[in-house]
Amino acid sequence: MTDAIHPLRKAALDDRSALIARYPDVFSPPLWTRLQPLLILGGLVLLFVYGLVALDVQPGRIITGIGKLGQFIWFMLPPSTDTWAKFWIYMHALGETVAIAFLGTFTAAILALPIGFLAAKNIVPNIVIHFVSRRFLDTIRGVDELIWALIWVSVVGLGPFAGVLALICSNFGLFAKLFSEAIEAADRKASEGVASTGGSQIHAIRFGILPQVLPIFGSQVLYFFESNTRSATIIGIVGAGGIGLHLAEQIRVLEYQHVSALILMILVTVAIIDQVSTRLRFALIGERKAD
Repeated sequence: MTDAIHPLRKAALDDRSALIARYPDVFSPPLWTRLQPLLILGGLVLLFVYGLVALDVQPGRIITGIGKLGQFIWFMLPPSTDTWAKFWIYMHALGETVAIAFLGTFTAAILALPIGFLAAKNIVPNIVIHFVSRRFLDTIRGVDELIWALIWVSVVGLGPFAGVLALICSNFGLFAKLFSEAIEAADRKASEGVASTGGSQIHAIRFGILPQVLPIFGSQVLYFFESNTRSATIIGIVGAGGIGLHLAEQIRVLEYQHVSALILMILVTVAIIDQVSTRLRFALIGERKAD
């Protein structure tokens, strides 16, 4: 039995020797290839250290600030709006914030849908169109929603309309990119099957790709609606309507109990939207069960 094993081991060693002779870089990579990960890691460490020095990060200031943070929290307790009249004013502003997030999110998704197909390689294989559409989306996504809010406040004036336009612009590029990636990742067998029966490219997209990607689109839109509810609060601080305007005003006049009440209202609203959107996402894409 032992004598029968040796030839097999000898054959395996011969195969390994042949592989090493044929592909020497795989088993003994060049020095530069082995140094690259170390150089990248060293560069990241140096960048991190430089950031600590350049930004004047001091642990002592953090320890001192914790005491001031505790004092700030103490001033915020208990949360109060003083009167019911102010409570309903804040509730109206909160509803405005949710409306800004809703309109901004779903309008951006509708506008981004055709651009997402245009930017997908498997739908429009033209290199020029693909390159131009992707760079256009990168440009739109490169501007933060707070910057868009400042721009639209200057263009259309203060109010929720500027907030809606800001969210549309900031989410348009994100949705189009995510939609195009989902379309490119779709299984081609369904669309090829439609085409093999004599269907046109429009039919292949409608019956082969859309049924696969629409649940993903819906899930992404619902997630962004939840996220944009928080974003609508931030852009409200610069005058784009909603509860953010009241939040900035109460901070400015040192009404910390009102600030905590507003923050609590925002947290409860976001939690409710999160629960509802989670259930809707599971209804669209199905809840994964553990094996």
